[in-house]
Amino acid sequence: MSFTVLVPARLASTRLPNKPLADIAGLPMVVRVARRASQSAAARVVVAGDHPSIVAACRTHGVEAILTRQDHPSGSDRLAEACEQLGLDGNDIVVNVQGDEPLIDPALIDAVASALASHPEAAMSTAAHEIDSLDDFLNPNVVKAVLDAEGNALYFSRAPIPWWRDGSANGAPPSVLPAPAPLRHIGIYGYRAGFVRSFPSLAPAPVEATEALEQLRALWHGHRIAVHVSHVAPGPGVDTPADLERVRAVFATDPAR
Repeated sequence: MSFTVLVPARLASTRLPNKPLADIAGLPMVVRVARRASQSAAARVVVAGDHPSIVAACRTHGVEAILTRQDHPSGSDRLAEACEQLGLDGNDIVVNVQGDEPLIDPALIDAVASALASHPEAAMSTAAHEIDSLDDFLNPNVVKAVLDAEGNALYFSRAPIPWWRDGSANGAPPSVLPAPAPLRHIGIYGYRAGFVRSFPSLAPAPVEATEALEQLRALWHGHRIAVHVSHVAPGPGVDTPADLERVRAVFATDPAR
């Protein structure tokens, strides 16, 4: 199995300006992400930045980077352009690692690529892990996934699914988790490059707008998404200044990451 990791990075961020260039133990965050990704089995790791400063920072530290347009409406559009620039074949496997995940587990990257390679009927792959907290199960910011017998996604939702009918009274939220454990979606994706290029042209799904979950567009159009179930939760990403300080503390105690 051969695959490419693409790391989309956008300079503008409402909650954390210039987020890709934020310093983490002496290196820009996007460089930290790319270095973690390079510990996977990927044949190539490429940052797709929307600003020359991102590309320059990457190249200064030996990370391959390309400049993409600034006006892309979503990360998927940026990935599509990157696939075109790199001349990837339609059947090539691409793993999208977010540029704000400096603690990404390289083994998770490999697992997502492997899930797609072992499901030839699937256009995409992603990951999930078991939820062990009732608060997380009920939290709409925690996206849940339900799978079929082959490990493909049936649905993703911000609602607590599967709903445990006998675990709640009169429609009230359940007081304990259902069994087997529900699954939390992890925001990492594998794609076939041809599907990445076609995805932006797919009409948005009505349910996608309702849930604010872009992956539902693929399911709505009949594409399958293979899901790797991880035994561990991923490391924290960086969305806010507080998140950044937590990640900096991790690298301060383990600079070899």
